[in-house]
Amino acid sequence: MSEEIAFASAAAQAEMVRSGELSPTELVQSTLDRIERIDPQLNSFRIVLAERALAEAQQAEARLRAGDERPLLGVPVALKDGHDLAGEPSHHGTDSFPEPAASDTEMVRRLRAAGAIVVGKTNLPELAIHGFTESATWGVTRNPWNPQHGTGGSSGGSAAAVAAGLVPLASASDGAGSIRIPAAACGVFGIKPTRGRISMVPDGLVPEQDHWRGMSVNGCESRTVLDSAIYLDVTSGESKEAGAPPAPERPFADHARAEPGKLQIAFSTKAPRAIAPPSVSEEAKGAVAETGELLRSLGHRVEQHDPDWGNVGNQVAARYMRGIHDDVSRVPQPERLELRTRRYGQLGGLVSERLVQRAAGEVAERDRERIWRLFDQFDVLLTPVMGGTALPLRHWEGRSALRTLFGQTSFYCFTPTWNHLGNPAASVPAGFSANGLPLAVQLIGRYGDEGTLLSLAAQLEAERPWADRRPAL
Repeated sequence: MSEEIAFASAAAQAEMVRSGELSPTELVQSTLDRIERIDPQLNSFRIVLAERALAEAQQAEARLRAGDERPLLGVPVALKDGHDLAGEPSHHGTDSFPEPAASDTEMVRRLRAAGAIVVGKTNLPELAIHGFTESATWGVTRNPWNPQHGTGGSSGGSAAAVAAGLVPLASASDGAGSIRIPAAACGVFGIKPTRGRISMVPDGLVPEQDHWRGMSVNGCESRTVLDSAIYLDVTSGESKEAGAPPAPERPFADHARAEPGKLQIAFSTKAPRAIAPPSVSEEAKGAVAETGELLRSLGHRVEQHDPDWGNVGNQVAARYMRGIHDDVSRVPQPERLELRTRRYGQLGGLVSERLVQRAAGEVAERDRERIWRLFDQFDVLLTPVMGGTALPLRHWEGRSALRTLFGQTSFYCFTPTWNHLGNPAASVPAGFSANGLPLAVQLIGRYGDEGTLLSLAAQLEAERPWADRRPAL
């Protein structure tokens, strides 16, 4: 596979297939060859499903001959190994789930119905609980920009695969930053949709769609804003979650292709405190300042304005920790979990059911009322994604559950609030640091307004292109 094809967007690959420039079989086979050649350097894939993918490519060719025009027909994609694919186990970063999934997750069903071909499943930390992608069972996933650094987490395998040009799209999920943190670490685009935008059914851990007490959402990692918009278009709908937003008035892809107009944008580098005080580097703050200046030059009104955080971190911590306790309690073979994971579960058990219900209910409503006042004046909030660039590999290795928890809540301090409140939030590449690692900023929008974020992110992409820069692999 040529570099140009490997790093082409999903939209471009779909057009290559439609025009006859490439057959689905040629595209999938070259993708599999590239994964075989490059992924041993990264360990982004838990399993590659070559035989199954090639069989589906043959089916895609038959559909093409019949005039089928599915939007992602023949495009190779990857799935995070917490998303069910019928007939394959979802290991959730462990070796505690040996049984194959009985059916596709609803998001996966819709993705495949759009013509996408799953070539494999990507790595994540145990039970998706960490902001790094390392596990005793499946090893360490490396950053394509510097293999001595990690990918963030928990969707680190998906972000690494996309950044390395192994696939143009990979599914992801986000309970406290797990789409945005890996996107930032790996220099790709990732948007956490509004809660309920994409169905969570069935979730192998939580059938009733209440993963991490309602903080988790599904989404993807992509190299371009348009690809994420297309992903949202083909996977959204039919969610049964409370507060799920209505369908958009026009496709998200239209928003990604349209100018955002002149917006009122707030920026802030002040993070809420959760369990430990926030730690934010000057480079992370500088990326926000530089992006703010670029947005101002594009005609937007950009002002410094800190949200009224209050004690929002208390509610975030309660939901996150009790959610992990719930997950650990549901594992069919808990003795196979890492000791640190089991300790996380025990710490989460200290959060009472009454406390977590208040945190997700009446107190969350007060948090929304207070923090959402910012959106009475502004269309978008601009912040860092995390406290700096991607951390070195094994940065947390050997640390106790409590020390890991303190360290991560300090460094990954900007993302979890928006899971608690439900707002859409996107990680947008913002150049590179002095050590050659990607920088990123976070855009947060009003509840249900992914469209504005996609338009604004696409404008930044046009002004400061990132997809043309490729890691040396």
